[in-house]
Amino acid sequence: MSGLVEPHGGQGLKPLLLEGDALAAERKRAQTLPRVNVSSREVGDLIMLGIGGFTPLTGFMGYDDWRSVCDNMHTANGLFWPIPITLSTDGATAESLNEGDDVALYDAERDEVLAVLTLREKYRIDRGHECRTVFGTEDADHPGVKMVMQQGEVNLAGPVKVLSDGGYPRQYADIYLTPAETRALFERKGWTTVAAFQTRNPMHRSHEYLAKIAIETCDGVLIHSLLGKLKPGDIPAEVRQEAISALLDNYFVRDTVVQSGYPLDMRYAGPREALLHALFRQNYGCSHLIVGRDHAGVGDYYGPFDAQAIFDEIPADALQTRPLKIDWTFWCNRCEGMASMRTCPHEAEDRLLLSGTKLRKMLSEGEPVPANFSRPEVLTVLRAYYEGLSEDKKVKVTLSGHSAK
Repeated sequence: MSGLVEPHGGQGLKPLLLEGDALAAERKRAQTLPRVNVSSREVGDLIMLGIGGFTPLTGFMGYDDWRSVCDNMHTANGLFWPIPITLSTDGATAESLNEGDDVALYDAERDEVLAVLTLREKYRIDRGHECRTVFGTEDADHPGVKMVMQQGEVNLAGPVKVLSDGGYPRQYADIYLTPAETRALFERKGWTTVAAFQTRNPMHRSHEYLAKIAIETCDGVLIHSLLGKLKPGDIPAEVRQEAISALLDNYFVRDTVVQSGYPLDMRYAGPREALLHALFRQNYGCSHLIVGRDHAGVGDYYGPFDAQAIFDEIPADALQTRPLKIDWTFWCNRCEGMASMRTCPHEAEDRLLLSGTKLRKMLSEGEPVPANFSRPEVLTVLRAYYEGLSEDKKVKVTLSGHSAK
């Protein structure tokens, strides 16, 4: 019997991706079905449904589940879930579909059929209500709010059969692992306690410090990078993976860390997204989620440790994966090393506060990066990326919120 945490819902992994003859037959049948194009966010959600990352969901949420998740962080039947998983389309397309129909869901960018949805429900939502409850704001400058407000007028709900992995196993062949694969890997290693480190940035010295704290307390760490879409100015996944590999190869003990990635877009939902990150890491077999400063945040929409506090506000049995809460970390010149607010007694002028945004700003503007900010092997990878950017691809990085402090 496995010593790992159980998948969410307590009934094992529920991957929805068809295989073999069933997959071939459903792909052929999908060519005859009404077509609905899905957004980048929905592509990621479908792939997570396919690989079991969103266990135990069977498809996209209906109105009652949407409302209950927004208001109470659980589905209508009581399953803990912090962010709605929904599919939308425009009014005209929705009008052409009948409840009970099967619908082919397409990734328009790749012109590829991803899934077949059995349409159980069509409904409209108050998008402002979703933004207020999930993001805590309706500010159109918030990238998550912008995503919701631009989605289609009508949500489509029902179970799905997933027909594609989106190409992630081929594009990221060296690091892409499904929940079943990470669980099998952890079991081979004899790990029962595994801390997930969530990142959408290359790892600087503060990130390295967080991961090493976790290694001291758990059997191992899963460095789990987002492989989906980010906001403009963020560093693409393939560059980030190369930089993380350079760090792990040179500064971590062998077999204490697994590097992998997952196929979602960022929602930038701060505290609620931290809960979602813990939930699907439970499906990947992780007992803990490292939650540091401003987890999944953007700008100054959330307090620096709101994502830690929210774990104390949910029922004790909501998740098996627990937060590994770590205070603000930095380089201290007087300590001559990495430290946190809990371990360093010195003044602000002795501390170099680190953030991914600060690092991107320095690199994008060609500024020197202090040696105590990021490892030289990492900087070599990142400088090569920025030096290779054409002018039309360069995005001005501004410091705001906690990254500016």
